Amino acid sequence: MKKAWQIDRELRLAAVPMDRRTHSSQWYDSSTVFPTGDDLIAMFWYSRVPGSGAPEIPYVEMVQSMDNRGYDMSAAEALLPEGMALAKGGDRDALRRLTVELLAAIHSAPRIESAPYWRYEHPARWEDVRAAMATQDPGCDPRALDRLEERTLAGWLGQLAGGSFGTAIEGYQTARIAEVYGEIDSYVTAPETTNDDVVYELVLLDVFERAGRAITSRDIGLEWVKQIPFGWSAEWVALHNLNDGILPPESGAWRNPYSDWIGAQMRGMICGMLAPGWPMEAARLAHIDGVVSHAANGVYGEMYAAVLSSLAYVRSDPRALLEEAVRYLPQRSEYAAVVAGCLETVRSQSDPAQAWRVLDERFEQYNWIHAYPNIAADILALWYGGGDMTRSFSLLAHAGLDVDCNAGLVGTVLGVMNGVPEKWAAPLGDLLETYLKGKEKLSIRELADRTARLARK
Repeated sequence: MKKAWQIDRELRLAAVPMDRRTHSSQWYDSSTVFPTGDDLIAMFWYSRVPGSGAPEIPYVEMVQSMDNRGYDMSAAEALLPEGMALAKGGDRDALRRLTVELLAAIHSAPRIESAPYWRYEHPARWEDVRAAMATQDPGCDPRALDRLEERTLAGWLGQLAGGSFGTAIEGYQTARIAEVYGEIDSYVTAPETTNDDVVYELVLLDVFERAGRAITSRDIGLEWVKQIPFGWSAEWVALHNLNDGILPPESGAWRNPYSDWIGAQMRGMICGMLAPGWPMEAARLAHIDGVVSHAANGVYGEMYAAVLSSLAYVRSDPRALLEEAVRYLPQRSEYAAVVAGCLETVRSQSDPAQAWRVLDERFEQYNWIHAYPNIAADILALWYGGGDMTRSFSLLAHAGLDVDCNAGLVGTVLGVMNGVPEKWAAPLGDLLETYLKGKEKLSIRELADRTARLARK
């Protein structure tokens, strides 16, 4: 019997990218009707990513992720071949029943006490998270306020450029991407700013404008229910929990197989931009936001992204930035150990391609949307990119995985640090498009001005 990670890995290695130069994306808009009932179950047994067409099987990914977290998934894995066969054959009645059995097996699985995951500490409350860091609060560096508006605009442009660049190729493996596109150092198609990453940052901004630094996870969760019609992986579970009256932090932790995935890490940049040059505050805001949909390592991923973005306002060396930001993680967490291991790899390798081979093998049992392999890709890009956005994005394209999320983080950091080259900024114009009602078309400049104004409070 194949392990869930082997099923997913084989799917990933075999998938040939849909050539976005000749095929359009299938992104949502504000009128999209999202699936429910049998249609939702069918989609979770086989889906394609809206921007790139990459295949995925969310139910397999649930099992894979729980295995990563040290639970015995043998009973759940035994059901996967039948579920995939039923989904392919279209027997919805039988598929509905089997899916219930699968979910029951996932949520009742026993913990494997000897699993590496349980060797680490995963503090949940902010007070405990902060106490587990390797640093104290240095306060806000006043240098961050110099050219704040200009640098925040560059951060947003870098993030949206990275997201637009990556959404066309996300979900594929290194060699397969190269087969279709060769070496990538520019947009592969006209950039689209629509994705499912930035909407969570926009909702946080709305809440922050009302509550300021007294913002709470409950505030954010209730605003999600009001504005966000549909989510994927951890965000889908969180929205389901919220609509059942399960509020943060339980909304991110309760029966959430995806709680260590990238969904919090991909949106931490707004917390850094709201706390420029103030890394502890950026980490605090990221923790408040992260627990809405994630727990433990997933939340720490958002904290790391937030601290990187915050420190970018007052640092100029990406390598030193990566090293410094580790101090703002719970030091005995698995996430901190993963980041430390990635940094050890890039320090020891002069060739980024060889470094990625080592990292890709290290994380082969993790899903392409998991926080760990994707922070490895971000570290690769920032370490070897020399502060150059084009070189860094090219490295992310080589790595594959969740390229839009990764390039969004790297683009924010490098945009704040060094500005955004014209080849990446100009094609965006001044337009951010989303599938949120009332936010279908936004001015990027106005969004940046608003972010900087709120950051100054």
